[in-house]
Amino acid sequence: MSGDIVAAAKLIGAGLAMIGALGGGIGIGLSAHGAVQGMARNPDAAGTIQTNMILGIAFAEAVAIYCLVVALLILFVF
Repeated sequence: MSGDIVAAAKLIGAGLAMIGALGGGIGIGLSAHGAVQGMARNPDAAGTIQTNMILGIAFAEAVAIYCLVVALLILFVF
C-alpha cells in the first residue's frame, strides 16, 4: 500500500514539474508572433529581428528543458 502511494506521489510531482513547460510554450509562441509581425511591418530589419527571435526562442526553450529534467529526476532518481 505504501509503495503505491509513493508511486502516485512521484507521478503527481512529475506532472506538476511539467507545468513550467507551459510558460516556455507560451513564450515561444509570443516571440515568434512578435517577430513575424515585426518582419511584416519592416522587411528591412528582418535579419536583426530574426536573430533576436532565435535567441528568445532558445532561452524560452531552455526553461521547458529544465522542467523536463526535473520531472525525469523526480520519476527515476527519487
